[in-house]
Amino acid sequence: MLHRFFNSRPACLIRKLLLCGMLAYVWTAGFAQAEALKPYKDRLFRYKKVSETLYDGDFIVVEYSKQRDLRDRDEVDERRVYGNYVSYKPKRGRGSGELKANGRVVEFMGTGKWKGGAKAIVIYIHGQGGNRFQGMNDVSFGGNFNRVQNLMVRNGGAYLTVDIKNFDKRGTADVAALIQYQKQLSPQAKVVVACGSMGGIICWNLVKNANYASMLSGILLLGSPKDPNFLSSGALGRNVPIYMGQGTLDQVYNWEDQANFFKQIKTKAPNYPIKFTLFDTGTHGTPIRMTDWRLILNWMLG
Repeated sequence: MLHRFFNSRPACLIRKLLLCGMLAYVWTAGFAQAEALKPYKDRLFRYKKVSETLYDGDFIVVEYSKQRDLRDRDEVDERRVYGNYVSYKPKRGRGSGELKANGRVVEFMGTGKWKGGAKAIVIYIHGQGGNRFQGMNDVSFGGNFNRVQNLMVRNGGAYLTVDIKNFDKRGTADVAALIQYQKQLSPQAKVVVACGSMGGIICWNLVKNANYASMLSGILLLGSPKDPNFLSSGALGRNVPIYMGQGTLDQVYNWEDQANFFKQIKTKAPNYPIKFTLFDTGTHGTPIRMTDWRLILNWMLG
């Protein structure tokens, strides 16, 4: 448990890490925005307990219970969620597409108004070893991918997933091409890109590029690595909202490294729109399972 971790070090590690003694506020205050997306299964997906609140609500610690949030939620652990967590309405508009760009074929899937007329667009980027089907899986990760699909479909938006072959400039250019294509179909839509694990490299690359960043209304980093080059890239002046979600037991990317990077950003640009959610006892995949999509997207789109 995280409180034991706190008590094992003087003055509580997180408070020391994030400027000890900073005044905490009610955590929801940091998310207060106009609601772009209407509620959908909020009772099931909302955070059950917020145990720490820092940086005026921009950094929160959320309790993760393996019993409650995985075993009691999944009919088959980590493979199939119970039926009350999902709705298959997004399947009606789901389809596949191909985009020729940069001398390559970019394969993607979409649901909602992905063929045009969307009010908002969310694009999910998988990590190493994943594919475009991961973010369209209705029953894995506690039904959280199904929830974001429903949020977009029920609010006149579009949700897309895409195959990434290279987590470098080529992959970034392919995602940028998909964003540009979607913006042509839905010129008024705000675009948010969510990246899981190593896919976060793509998200950081997008916000570091002035042309790509101009198309974005936010990025979500779900168990992703930091990018120190972000600080010197000029991206701080573009104010693209950033969400970082991390588990304290992540064995791939250490949470302290990511939290320290959040602190660096806040130190260099105190008003930069960035939020960090630390899932107490969560592992590498916990931010994908537990991040409250509606809460974060309303902050970015509102």
